[in-house]
Amino acid sequence: MEKVVFMYDFDKTLCDRDMQEYEFIPNMQLSANEFWTATSNEAKNPGNNIEKILAYMYTMMKYAKRNNIALTREYLNTCGSKVKLFQGVKDFFVRINQMANSLGFEAEHYIISSGLKEIVKGTEIAKYFKEVYACEFHYDKDGIADFPAYVVNYTMKTQFLFRISKGAFDLNDEEKLNAKIKDEDRYVRFENMIYFGDGLTDVPCMKLVRENGGTAIAIYQENNDRIARKLFEENRVDFIAPADYRENSYLDLVIRKVFAKMVALKNLNDLRDEEKVRGNR
Repeated sequence: MEKVVFMYDFDKTLCDRDMQEYEFIPNMQLSANEFWTATSNEAKNPGNNIEKILAYMYTMMKYAKRNNIALTREYLNTCGSKVKLFQGVKDFFVRINQMANSLGFEAEHYIISSGLKEIVKGTEIAKYFKEVYACEFHYDKDGIADFPAYVVNYTMKTQFLFRISKGAFDLNDEEKLNAKIKDEDRYVRFENMIYFGDGLTDVPCMKLVRENGGTAIAIYQENNDRIARKLFEENRVDFIAPADYRENSYLDLVIRKVFAKMVALKNLNDLRDEEKVRGNR
């Protein structure tokens, strides 16, 4: 069965704020503004010269230590369990899978986020994702975070589109990632990819998906469509939609139309394959 892949940023795409803001930051006795200001200061300090994503991971470690909270995988999973998802997200994946199957496709779902993998893994929707590509900590012998193990910034996100397309899911598999693979031999063709994001940091992924025949959708929260509208007007996304994942929502309608396009492309590809067979007789 031909695959169709749904790829999601997480923060402000599936939930209404950054994932650290639901549980971790309040536990540090901080407001969200105070935490992100501290992170920005770490990044901008000339003596540090630290990358933005590394800065927030360092700041998390610093405040956890200051508040005597063990920054373990289990603790971060607990933080994930407190994440509040947009309307319809919890039921979205099963419905999309059923819709795909009814049209002759097999749907898979992936997270590509600059947030934390262990927080995503603690959410109630984690079971629906084939892979979660996000930042990770290294943990010491006591299971406490002591160093960033993996960082995903907005430019690095694009590599995961190629990994998914080629089936190079192992992060150490550089050979398959960089191999030249024909479209018909790929794990999934780009034209069968749909990317969901909410802002400018998603633009590289949106551009790559669109340039290769896939679909990019910008998600926006109620009465706050400025960034999404700008992305649409600049021809960086195919569609914009409110953050409502329920059945019969506008987003649901868009996905149904995208599936119709995929069905048409699949039928054309099948005809082309038949012609190749005839030509080889």
